[in-house]
Amino acid sequence: MTPTAVVTGAGSGIGRAVACALAREGYALALAGRRREALEATAAEAGGDCLVVPTDVGEPAAVAALFEAVARRFGRLDLLFNNAGRGAPAVPLEELSFADWRAVVDTNLTGVFLCTQAAFGIMKRQTPRGGRIINNGSISAHVPRPHSAPYTATKHAVTGLTRSSSLDGRRYDIACGQIDIGNAATELAARMAHGAPQADGSVAPEPLIDVGIVARAVVYMASLPLDANVQFMTVMATKMPYVGRG
Repeated sequence: MTPTAVVTGAGSGIGRAVACALAREGYALALAGRRREALEATAAEAGGDCLVVPTDVGEPAAVAALFEAVARRFGRLDLLFNNAGRGAPAVPLEELSFADWRAVVDTNLTGVFLCTQAAFGIMKRQTPRGGRIINNGSISAHVPRPHSAPYTATKHAVTGLTRSSSLDGRRYDIACGQIDIGNAATELAARMAHGAPQADGSVAPEPLIDVGIVARAVVYMASLPLDANVQFMTVMATKMPYVGRG
């Protein structure tokens, strides 16, 4: 039986790297993201059996349509990688607009909830029953950067959602874990090499890790039998200012 996976935020960066790694492991893929062209590029790079579904994960109707398409095409769902995310302008908290706050919450938190809810609906009914959900958290949930309240708050909330989903999924053989990533070398994080805001107000370059390392970590988490689970994993550049005072 060919395993199937949904990857959100699959059009670039970590999502694309993980999708390609899962394809190499024999997964059939549903690729979700805002931009069809980017998803088509991921599908071309991944090869294999790919379903492209442009999706705004913060919209309930769009998420419902995504998982209905998955059920029609593949008949089951073995893995959901909740990867879609966004940040807000790095401005002082008191200057942040409600619209920017809401956009981050809708994608980073509501999107994870909606996709998890839809995945539960498929995984608990299918035969064999169960599946795995892996959430892309962030070390920012534990050690935030300056001017990052929306991103930090939502990623902190994702950790709570991971724990709750893990508990609620047990009776249905649904395992749920989280990977927290520190400075994967993607287009989004490339600026870190030139300088990132530090807690003391300075700007300092930070080391990056190859995004393929993250993809291999997700593949490992996905490879476990459902009676075993990586609840939380941190993958980060060894010398980045995370442990200690930096």
